[in-house]
Amino acid sequence: SGMPTAMPGGMAGFGAMPPAAFTGGGYPTTQAPAPQSPQRRGKRGQQAQQQPQGQASPAQFEVGESQGRTTVMLRNIPNNYTRAMLLELLDSQGLAGRYDFVYLPFDFKTEAGLGFAFVNLLTPEDAELCKVHLTGFRSWAIPSGKVCEVGWSGADQQGLEANSERYRNSSVMHSSVPEELKPVRFMNGVQVPFPKPTRKVWPPHSNYGLRARRAQAQAHGLGA
Repeated sequence: SGMPTAMPGGMAGFGAMPPAAFTGGGYPTTQAPAPQSPQRRGKRGQQAQQQPQGQASPAQFEVGESQGRTTVMLRNIPNNYTRAMLLELLDSQGLAGRYDFVYLPFDFKTEAGLGFAFVNLLTPEDAELCKVHLTGFRSWAIPSGKVCEVGWSGADQQGLEANSERYRNSSVMHSSVPEELKPVRFMNGVQVPFPKPTRKVWPPHSNYGLRARRAQAQAHGLGA
């Protein structure tokens, strides 16, 4: 295929590979139902998502559970969800202007989502709010029976700078990758340019999606 046997930065060069440190960290499973509350309208002007049943209440998360962490991993996202849909979902759940990094990995061959995403919130309190609002979420913008789970990202992928450094030299930033499939940064709710790479960026490998899904499954003991 002409690809080098060793990618710069190891497996991190494939961008969406969740590190082995993605273990535990609080992946709530079954949550008690909470009263529905009025939803705010996303600032992109689209109708806010409905509050799902079975959503966790703030009291179900221990105070200070974040331990200073700000980056969460969303799981069980519909595979045909787009980055724009995910951003609208975040805004509709009261998180508009409260995040500065979002990455929804895709299989570059099929352009289908891999079912998980990384979001960095501005403060630990915002991250806990994200967990409360999106744990158990199921009112997707498209028909899907998936139920969202939210956990903490690994220690080596916490914060805006750590995420930016992880992906700036990744294959996901290659010029052949459509803009909609790349990670994005925000400042005051407005998208800003991603830091330029510091070394040669290789195009994604042909079996990128399969390898990313396997790495994500192994990191969480889900089986390949």
